[in-house]
Amino acid sequence: MKKHSVFTEYLLIVIGAFVMGFAIKNMYDPINLVTGGVSGLAIIAKSLAGVPLWVTNTVCNIPLFAAAWKIKGWRFIKRTLTATTALSVSLYVIPEIPFLMEDLLLTSLFGGIISGLGTGLVFLFQATTGGTDMLAALLQRKFRQYSIAQIMQVLDAAVVLLGAAVFGIRYALYALIAIYAVSKVSDGLLEGLKFSKQAYIISDRYEEIAQAVMTRMERGVTAVDAVGMYSGEGKKMLFCVVSRKEIVVLREIVAEFDRRAFVIVSDVREVFGEGFIEY
Repeated sequence: MKKHSVFTEYLLIVIGAFVMGFAIKNMYDPINLVTGGVSGLAIIAKSLAGVPLWVTNTVCNIPLFAAAWKIKGWRFIKRTLTATTALSVSLYVIPEIPFLMEDLLLTSLFGGIISGLGTGLVFLFQATTGGTDMLAALLQRKFRQYSIAQIMQVLDAAVVLLGAAVFGIRYALYALIAIYAVSKVSDGLLEGLKFSKQAYIISDRYEEIAQAVMTRMERGVTAVDAVGMYSGEGKKMLFCVVSRKEIVVLREIVAEFDRRAFVIVSDVREVFGEGFIEY
């Protein structure tokens, strides 16, 4: 994995925040999509009282950052402060160019995708945009029996419910589509898109299968001692990780030597090491 300079990391955090700001201002706000967080509160405040989005985002975060700075220090908040400031600036400077307003489904879906890209960039470099993330971290000091993620889910759910009360359940349901798209896209960016396949192979002809995989596919294979609980016999179970396109070749090799072999195939998110992602 390539190591970025500190300047590059902060630049990408700012870019991510601006991407989020574009989605909030030109996709969520025009159709009243409240997806949680301070941005959701900002959309509600603008609709009810005409308060600009950037003002609500800034005002709500100031006391949170003051408390976090006092409790956890500068090291904890510096990247998040950068992201939050960039988000407020983006909500102020980005022009209002709403589009896709006639299609709520497309707007919520693509708004979630765009926002997910920005969120993933911000999260990728150990930052957040403040709001419920920061509040959850502070509340967790008092409610230690709950994780930060659990507290944050409750806070965001409360904002979504408030949005449903103000704008109606129809918009809240579309907001859930956007939330799902954000989570999928940001998770994909964080966890990597280089999916691989792992296979467990149980066969009496494990030696031939392993040799064929190593010579034909040039992939490593690990033999693990196993015991069949029904028969009580000792067996060798092969473990192998291959790329998605290579799983077809692996299946063909196994079938060539033993059509009665027991094979388990599953997805893996990332594989680090020789032949896959370099450290």
